Amino acid sequence: MNRRTAVAVARGLALFSLALLGQLVALVVLAGVLLSFIFGLVFLFPPAVRLARAMARLNRRVIREWGGIDVEEPYLPPPPPPRPQRDGWYREGRSLYKTPMIPAFNLRLNWLLKDPATWRDLAFLLPGAWVGGLLAGAPLLLVVLGVAQLAGGSVLGLTWLVLAVVSAPWYAPWAVRAYGLVARALLGPTEKARLARRVSTLARARTEVADSQAAELRRIERDLHDGAQARLVAVGMTIGAAEQLMESDPAAAKALLAKARDASSDALQEIRRLVRGIHPPVLAERGLGDAVRAMALDSPLRTHVTIDLTARPDAPLESAAYFAVSELLTNAARHGDATEAWIDLSHHGTALRITVTDDGQGGADPSRGTGLTGIERRIAAFDGVLALSSPAGGPTTVVIELPRAFEVRRPPIPRWRTVTMALCWTLCWIPMIPQGFVTMGFKLAGSSEKAWFLALYLPEPFQWPVIVGMIALGATMLTVASVLTAQHKERHSEAGAHECE
Repeated sequence: MNRRTAVAVARGLALFSLALLGQLVALVVLAGVLLSFIFGLVFLFPPAVRLARAMARLNRRVIREWGGIDVEEPYLPPPPPPRPQRDGWYREGRSLYKTPMIPAFNLRLNWLLKDPATWRDLAFLLPGAWVGGLLAGAPLLLVVLGVAQLAGGSVLGLTWLVLAVVSAPWYAPWAVRAYGLVARALLGPTEKARLARRVSTLARARTEVADSQAAELRRIERDLHDGAQARLVAVGMTIGAAEQLMESDPAAAKALLAKARDASSDALQEIRRLVRGIHPPVLAERGLGDAVRAMALDSPLRTHVTIDLTARPDAPLESAAYFAVSELLTNAARHGDATEAWIDLSHHGTALRITVTDDGQGGADPSRGTGLTGIERRIAAFDGVLALSSPAGGPTTVVIELPRAFEVRRPPIPRWRTVTMALCWTLCWIPMIPQGFVTMGFKLAGSSEKAWFLALYLPEPFQWPVIVGMIALGATMLTVASVLTAQHKERHSEAGAHECE
């Protein structure tokens, strides 16, 4: 047995032990739920849910590290804390409370009850983890079964030992990943949870963007009031003085008119600069790439621009990206003492990636008010993320990624795939649970009751193979359903890459 197989077998045993621990946790959680709703001990429900979620998070971490399968958190965003009324009291429905303790508890209880992930976690800990644990630990379970039968004098036990040794090199690594696929199917977020989390994120971003827009409007108003408006008022006063001197001193009036013309030209230039600061015309007419090139020509830094874009994002996203690059160049020149900068705009699948590097002194810190916080707030409205590398002495590199910047055409699900997924998800439990594990329990217990367990009606030599085959059939159907579902999600995410390439 090579190292890879040994590691996979050991991980399978660990996953089987984790499944057993999950059963204990599930029983404790069920006891807490029953005590909460039957005996009215509702204070037990939140800690029971937290225990189930802690166990689910442990499974997510294990399958991410061992199976290479990343599972997002599926939970709905928590409710905001209750806010007092003007009189200081807290209202919940028709009731008033002096403190927020009871309203906050009721909000949290309602949130936990209505979150589908609460019950999906419990569903995973009861049958899902058990099924996955048996899948992962099957080689060692076959060894235990074979040893037990050999000890009882049955030669059939040797068959299980040989099967475990022969199948372990290919089965054990596959079983660990199959456990991860089953866990992702049950522990991953639903579309409703994804939508709710996105709405919560966008609501926070909208509030921040609204504050930023209000500040921007105040800046524009201040610039107009202190700049262009003052110049235009001065132009009007100069023209008025020229009118008074027109007959008595034409030369002086002509000089005043020339001065007014120069002042009006300066005011026009200032208004144009202000308009470019709001939305540059080149950005609207030529797109992000040409707008960034034009910005680089006006920058005091020696700026090198690389553009690899085959499509134009939406106008709001283009504007956010443009002003983010503008702010980064300004920071490099003003705070970093840079002399040269490199800008790279490219697409990665459906995402727009912007990389700005300068040769400045480094040490950039968003908490020091260098505009990085404003950039994060601006791109947060588009689910954008900012990564900063700025060691002391430089260079400074900022990477901005805006997901879903380009249109994605979602491929339809083929009919055969839809039918296969539906049948496998619906029917996989029949051969696995009643015809497999339950029948195995009856067989090991030596019960004479046959009920509707098909394997028990067969001759003795065929019973164990049929039981194992039923379990394998159900496990295969469950794995096929999980794999097809995962492949469909991956193809959705890759559709944007094919769209942009």
